[in-house]
Amino acid sequence: MPDPRLEIQMLHDRVLVRILDGAGERRSSAGIVIPATAQVARRLVWAEVFGVGQHARSVKVGDHVLLHPEEQYEVEVQGSTYLILRERELHAVAAERAEHGTGLYL
Repeated sequence: MPDPRLEIQMLHDRVLVRILDGAGERRSSAGIVIPATAQVARRLVWAEVFGVGQHARSVKVGDHVLLHPEEQYEVEVQGSTYLILRERELHAVAAERAEHGTGLYL
């Protein structure tokens, strides 16, 4: 008998995200390519939310969030790599429903 597919449910304030493509190599405003290995400062990256626990209050599935990728737990699900973190480890949320935004848009 084959293993049944089990749906993943995040617990408490945990958030399941996947780093968006293009989070590595980037270009400066002058067009110079900056490799992902270049470290000037601790670089935050954007990720898409794929799951949230019942106690997460500020993020929903589908939101884009800003986070530091190196201090999170990594898990592979069906060949894709995801990060698991607590909601309080997020630095910003980009969503259509922003109530107190900065006036900046992705």
